[in-house]
Amino acid sequence: MADLETILFDVSLGCVSLAVGGYLLSLVVQKVQFAKASTWILGVGFLALTLNLFTAVFQADAWGGLGSRRFLSIYAWAISGLYLGLQLKTKTRVLGAFISPLILLFMIVAAGQSADKNMVPPDWQGGLTIFHLVLAIAGEALFVLACGAGAMYLMQNRLIKRKKPSPMSHLLPSLGDLDRINAIGLLWGFVLLTLGMIGGAVFAAFVWKDTWISDPKVVWALVVWIVYGILLHQRLAIGWRGVRMAVLSCVVFLLFILSALIVRFCLSSVHNFI
Repeated sequence: MADLETILFDVSLGCVSLAVGGYLLSLVVQKVQFAKASTWILGVGFLALTLNLFTAVFQADAWGGLGSRRFLSIYAWAISGLYLGLQLKTKTRVLGAFISPLILLFMIVAAGQSADKNMVPPDWQGGLTIFHLVLAIAGEALFVLACGAGAMYLMQNRLIKRKKPSPMSHLLPSLGDLDRINAIGLLWGFVLLTLGMIGGAVFAAFVWKDTWISDPKVVWALVVWIVYGILLHQRLAIGWRGVRMAVLSCVVFLLFILSALIVRFCLSSVHNFI
């Protein structure tokens, strides 16, 4: 069974690598056919990774027993699954050129981790912990999509404003589709992150008592939640859209990544197993 899990992971890693190459090639040669083919290849990689994770759960006998490689694989699985789901409505194939490299990065990092080493301490394993982690990961994956759509919106908007039409502008998704993906990513990413944080807070209240409130990663998560909440409010209530929202989505996500790295490697936290 362990060999099957390894084979499925390798198949998924190979498919994601091919998809990244195809997406980037579609931008270079300006042919959407390569992006379409890459979407199917990424779909095969997603299926293989899904089977890989089910095999891992069966071997671990519980979600709480997942190790480092499997935990990081969930990030890649969530991002690729959400992106592929969006293809059913928007057909924004070339957006994969922005999303697939991040998926590949998670897969490469996961490949360097031990499949047996458990990241979650035994005392913290349970249904609420998994609820917290899975929803938080899904929320963050949607923020990745919002950022990718924002970055491509800026590129497409710049190409359209040129006096001389560019073949690239016909290859990229429409501004309307990209703005719609940005809205979906922000809205549902915020909802899922909120639910995940509630699950984590309920669990922490019983396990850590009052000490969890001042934990650096908890404070960081709260700040991220507030910032994305403000961003979502500005979009839904004030009506911010287009270039302004695209820029802010990219800037906020980059700050999110930078602050996550600082908290992880520079501050002491009970979450440092992640």
